[in-house]
Amino acid sequence: MTLTVQQFAVSASWLATAAGVGLWLWSWLGEKDAIRKLRFLDCGVVLLFASVLLRIVAQNRALSIWDWSMVFLAPLFIAAALWRLARTACPPGER
Repeated sequence: MTLTVQQFAVSASWLATAAGVGLWLWSWLGEKDAIRKLRFLDCGVVLLFASVLLRIVAQNRALSIWDWSMVFLAPLFIAAALWRLARTACPPGER
């Protein structure tokens, strides 16, 4: 049994989904510092939406309305999370 590129990509996307959900849950349940909580949440959002987009690209069937909505909305959420991660990278006086 050989692993195709598509199977590898889908498997990697499920691992990224698990990591994203883990970061998301840790931001809600485990982290007490507000900035770190926000950063864990944003990292989880990026991983979740990127892995969903990868699975949409790797599928062999026609796109449904759910797929099309994710294709348009996921990059917006990813961009917003990355922008917030960049804004909370370090305090303004330490650059």
